[in-house]
Amino acid sequence: MEPLRHDDPSKAGGYRLLGRLGAGGMGVVYLGRTEAGELVAVKMVRAGYAGDEGFRARFRREAEIARRVDNPWTVRVLGADTEGERPWLATAFVAGPSLAEAVDRCGPLVEHGVRVLGRILADALAALHGGGLVHRDVKPGNVLLGHDGPRLIDFGIARPTDPGAAPLTADGVVVGTPGYLPPEQAEGGVPGPAGDIFSLGCLLACAATGRPPFGTGPADALLYRTVHDEPDLDGTPAGLLPVLRDCLAKDPDDRPGARELIRRLADDPRSPHRPVERDATTWLPEDVVRLIAARAARSLELPPVEPTRVDTPPSAPPSAAASRGPGRRGLLAMAAGGAAVLALGGGVVALNLLRGGEGRGAPARPALGVLADLTGRDRAVGREQERGVRLAVAHHNARADAPFEIVVRAEDEGGAAGAAGAAGELAADENVVAVLGPTTDGAAMATLPVCEDALLPLVMISSGRTTLASDALGGESSRVLLRAGPSDLLLAWPIGAHLAEGAGVERPGLLQDRSLGVSAGETISVTALVAQRNHGHTPHPRVVPPGLRENEGFAPVVADMLDAGIDSFVFAGPPESAAAVARELAAAGFDGPRFAPQAVLHPTFIEQAGDAAEGWRLIASFIDPAATPGAEDFVAAYREEFDAEPGYWAAEAYDAAGLVLRGIENAAAGRDEPPARSRLAEALREVTHRGVTGEYAFDPEAGDLGSRETHLYEVRDGRFVLLGPA
Repeated sequence: MEPLRHDDPSKAGGYRLLGRLGAGGMGVVYLGRTEAGELVAVKMVRAGYAGDEGFRARFRREAEIARRVDNPWTVRVLGADTEGERPWLATAFVAGPSLAEAVDRCGPLVEHGVRVLGRILADALAALHGGGLVHRDVKPGNVLLGHDGPRLIDFGIARPTDPGAAPLTADGVVVGTPGYLPPEQAEGGVPGPAGDIFSLGCLLACAATGRPPFGTGPADALLYRTVHDEPDLDGTPAGLLPVLRDCLAKDPDDRPGARELIRRLADDPRSPHRPVERDATTWLPEDVVRLIAARAARSLELPPVEPTRVDTPPSAPPSAAASRGPGRRGLLAMAAGGAAVLALGGGVVALNLLRGGEGRGAPARPALGVLADLTGRDRAVGREQERGVRLAVAHHNARADAPFEIVVRAEDEGGAAGAAGAAGELAADENVVAVLGPTTDGAAMATLPVCEDALLPLVMISSGRTTLASDALGGESSRVLLRAGPSDLLLAWPIGAHLAEGAGVERPGLLQDRSLGVSAGETISVTALVAQRNHGHTPHPRVVPPGLRENEGFAPVVADMLDAGIDSFVFAGPPESAAAVARELAAAGFDGPRFAPQAVLHPTFIEQAGDAAEGWRLIASFIDPAATPGAEDFVAAYREEFDAEPGYWAAEAYDAAGLVLRGIENAAAGRDEPPARSRLAEALREVTHRGVTGEYAFDPEAGDLGSRETHLYEVRDGRFVLLGPA
């Protein structure tokens, strides 16, 4: 929850507003409280849209639809005012993560958990469809996990199925979330109940495998795959495959109805009407249960109230059971059912744990956490990042006027699977006031929610995923994230510009390898946009599935692109695949301009491509310190400290650590102790820092870097050579 801003109202109807839960372009969702103390979520329309009669009509219908749905698995409407100066809608507050966040952080559910989840959501849809309504946006981000079961939320684009009902969106407009839309809706058709079943099938496939069945990437690519490709259900438990395949049938008539789906998802088909478990501890993984408990406890983080005096009994040694800590049910009882006890006797302790030790007992010797790949595929990058941070801290501690001595605590991110645990170790250390890293996008997705929960500032050095915050936090913005480098989206723009400089370039070939995920899709989409709109080129794009290199290989795809008459080439994918493509192009005698993003700027590319790598150009966000004017002092200090030449990312990590150290000093000005985490997170957004690689300044709202140069490299004589700014 973010604090209220100066222009936010303090009340909506009879509800006192306590803080912001989230905001979009058209409205803000607040956490509120009734006079009786019940927490509520209040969605309020922005003033600029309140005067739009069309928008007001849609909001009015959302309130009407939400009231019409009477089901235990949807949020209960408590009040609304759709006619006032600023319309609002209040619903019961669910103190838990979205399904999207739970799967991203804790991994897929087991088969029994998917069945329970599917039966519950199918029951909610059955009630919706029985009332003549369709939801139109069933997705993991619209399912909240509470201690007493999930809730389907957000009826903002729901609509009646009655053919005579007046539509509130234009004909042919695609409404919903690409990747979860049914084929008929992706093509602009009329939505119906069968479309919700398709979306639910996508949601359950994601819950079972940890990934959406039609992949990720640009909206147009997702819509195309939904209409033309079969879903990717690899890794789905065998018992779920038949029912999920039927839910994901292209023809709406081939999909089961909601009631039939409830029956087919029963563990025992002979007892399809057995009530589902409301208690989350019986069907959700322990990590998810702990996440729900943490969110329930955070709901106690409310504005101050008059203190209540409580006489506490003398302390006694803990029992053996108490020393082991609460189990899954105990966690939920403490966080949900035991809220009154926490609020009176243990509230301060609980909140200090969640805040990472803010307030009394703040660390006198703060630590910078480093989360990096120290043993995996990108360990060379991770090692450079750790060394850069250590060098910056050593220089800080050597200053006579340094207000605090800083220590470094490094953790191996352990890939996407281990990053959340490593981040949890750092978050649990009250001395750690900020974390730098992690190295890879997958680890970043797992790390951000952990730091968000602990209000622990997270400064990303090399992760470039553009949609990181919204994807990792279920569509929400982050309070703690800062990007110390440009995103993949910004790195893609120079490629199209450099293509335009190539003599005779008119038909660039653009090849996306889906092994690299969202990053590759963004690179190809932006390059195509720049080439086509800005320079009048006619791109020839191709998209290949993950694993093509290990299976049939790239030869047929490259041959097809050459036959299409391409005169230049852009590849977005991992370095191993780039090397295979480079060999195919060289064998065919292709010597036109060849470009790739920084994922390919990896020793593996040159090692596996050999002479075929010569002449490739790459866009990167990092410098080569030894070839950068003005970095001489940094290079000399690095050599002295580590008896080695600085590698890629060392200077960027040095600067990112310098930025955080400056933020610590600014936030602690006039105080004799280091700043609390939340204060540091705010202070870092205001810091301007001049480092070895350039100037750092951030958008205070989004936490994104204001501007930084990108850099152009070329492979020459078997090495990456920095040519200058891209």
